[in-house]
Amino acid sequence: MIIRNAAFAAVLALAGIATAHADTLRPLDGRFVDLGNVSGVVYYGPEAGGFRVVATLAQNEGGTPMRFEAVLAPGQSVVLSTPRDVGVAAYAVEISRLGDDVQLREVDVTN
Repeated sequence: MIIRNAAFAAVLALAGIATAHADTLRPLDGRFVDLGNVSGVVYYGPEAGGFRVVATLAQNEGGTPMRFEAVLAPGQSVVLSTPRDVGVAAYAVEISRLGDDVQLREVDVTN
């Protein structure tokens, strides 16, 4: 368990830091995302049906990692978020496919 958590932390540390502006991803180039008490790595790879986006997320204090996958066609997007108090914008990132580019950006989502 300790080894798995240490390995996950190392992946997060090596993945880079997400910024407030849109960040264009390259295939298989992981980016760190911070969703409050949940964080992880997002990457994508092209496949026959579109671009498969993979997010591996876990609670910051050694929670069990979970994986989210979606295949995006041009013009599609998906939002990953964790709620905060009522009336306070959630921690959220949007992953969008714009033609042959995939962008990651922080967005405002109100509960």
